[in-house]
Amino acid sequence: MPPELHPAAGFAPGFVADRLDEALALPGPMPVYGLAGLPGSGKSTLAAQMAALAASRRLVVAVLSIDDVYFGRRQRQALARRVHPLLADRGPPGTHDLPLALATLDALRHGGSVALPSFDKLADTRRPPSRWPHVAAPPRLVVFEGWFLKTPAQAPGNLALPINRLETEEDGDGLWRRYCNDALGGYAPLWQQLDWLTWLQPPGFETVFEWRWQQETRLQAKHPQRTGMDRARLGRFLQLFERVGRQAMRTLPGIAERVIALDDARRPIS
Repeated sequence: MPPELHPAAGFAPGFVADRLDEALALPGPMPVYGLAGLPGSGKSTLAAQMAALAASRRLVVAVLSIDDVYFGRRQRQALARRVHPLLADRGPPGTHDLPLALATLDALRHGGSVALPSFDKLADTRRPPSRWPHVAAPPRLVVFEGWFLKTPAQAPGNLALPINRLETEEDGDGLWRRYCNDALGGYAPLWQQLDWLTWLQPPGFETVFEWRWQQETRLQAKHPQRTGMDRARLGRFLQLFERVGRQAMRTLPGIAERVIALDDARRPIS
């Protein structure tokens, strides 16, 4: 058997076909296939490959990312003023527009042309609706991808000690991490829309930085006229994801219907 390809080049065709066939076998006229993995794990690449393969079979598959329903910059800045300065940064639970995500899934089920929300990561804000992609609805399948899908909250006692430099220096009283942990409960109505969850399990949280740095450099190479994050900024940014990311690694293997372990080159090994 040939080796699985690095996600930058795409996962191996057989692997993609297995995931698509798995999703299409779910019951219902428009199942929602959840695909979870930490930042840089290749989940967006896999979702796009599944949609492309479906299109080659003349099937319409919509791809929706939880990243595309982040609050815009102004909304996050207002949240930062009201609750905690760290909430100006996108990413953690509590920085997503859940009604928008639910309304989009509902619209996909009810037919007609549906605009899918789209977030510009280099500009760090949501694109205007006039620039959102459209999909014919209802599609045969929705692939919903995100980095912490179905991750449960931690017990309050586990929040007492900071786990990285950012929490130590910028969340000394624990207000931000308690807010994000409490916010996880509000995602339950969205998680209930998922008919299946596949979890891409990394070898460790430490690999996430290099994975995400590769993603950042590709993004900046594609848009050289725009400014992205350097390694130092990216390192700080990923500390925002560490607590919930480690919780996902601990809990999702017991929650997801399919767990796929990745090696440090993001190749499936199980």
